[in-house]
Amino acid sequence: MIRIVRRAEGIEMEKRFQSKVSLVTGATSGIGEATAIRLAAEGAKLVCVGRDPQRGQAVVDRIKKSSGEALFIAADVRQRPLVESAVKKSLEAFGRIDVLFNNAGTEGPLKEIVDMTEEEWDEVLDVNLKSMFLFSKYALPHLRKSKGVIVNTSSELGLIGGPKYTAYCASKGGVVLFTRALALECAPWQVRVNCVSPGFTATRMSERELSHYPDKEAARKSAMENIPLGRMATPDEIANAVAFLASDEAKYITGAVLSIDGGTTIK
Repeated sequence: MIRIVRRAEGIEMEKRFQSKVSLVTGATSGIGEATAIRLAAEGAKLVCVGRDPQRGQAVVDRIKKSSGEALFIAADVRQRPLVESAVKKSLEAFGRIDVLFNNAGTEGPLKEIVDMTEEEWDEVLDVNLKSMFLFSKYALPHLRKSKGVIVNTSSELGLIGGPKYTAYCASKGGVVLFTRALALECAPWQVRVNCVSPGFTATRMSERELSHYPDKEAARKSAMENIPLGRMATPDEIANAVAFLASDEAKYITGAVLSIDGGTTIK
């Protein structure tokens, strides 16, 4: 939720993250990009982490054009030295970390498990789950100092199963329990840990997912019919929820899993 503050000279957005530093992984597109833009609009200094320097710099340039502060760090989130370096560079640039949004993810192959290779399985688990362990491990000493917040991205398929999505479901289901366990571990330091569980969202990853099907448009139509609200989410709608959970408006919420799926998982 965005609060609108009335001032004598007009109307402006409340700066819930003024003077705070947010580190967002998977910030080069989709939910990560939308959330980076949202947090910056509310006053945060942004560290955008991703693998595509061109797209990452475009996000940073967009934030700076709106008078925000941002830094792009190219990193493979599966690699411990690169994650450790990204956290170090964030501190060198801005001096603190207040919000960690563990968002980097991959959909992986659409395959029956008997046809999936070990390498394909490992990539999905490493990108979707191991990256959260690594960033949380290296950011937590600094989040303890700031009494900060971690928000993780799970998925509706972290709550329900899906054929040919075994690796993805395993990784995103792991995110849910990783979140709940870490929330208990971090509570003594007043560090909150929550996760969002998006449904079908209009992102590049969703388009790649649809391309696995022989008839992409038929697959899209079938997906829409399975969503009670009848449409995909937008990345901005997911960013709304992340910003809420990261803000002081949610300061008594920890260990929560917020479904943003148009009603799919309650059918």
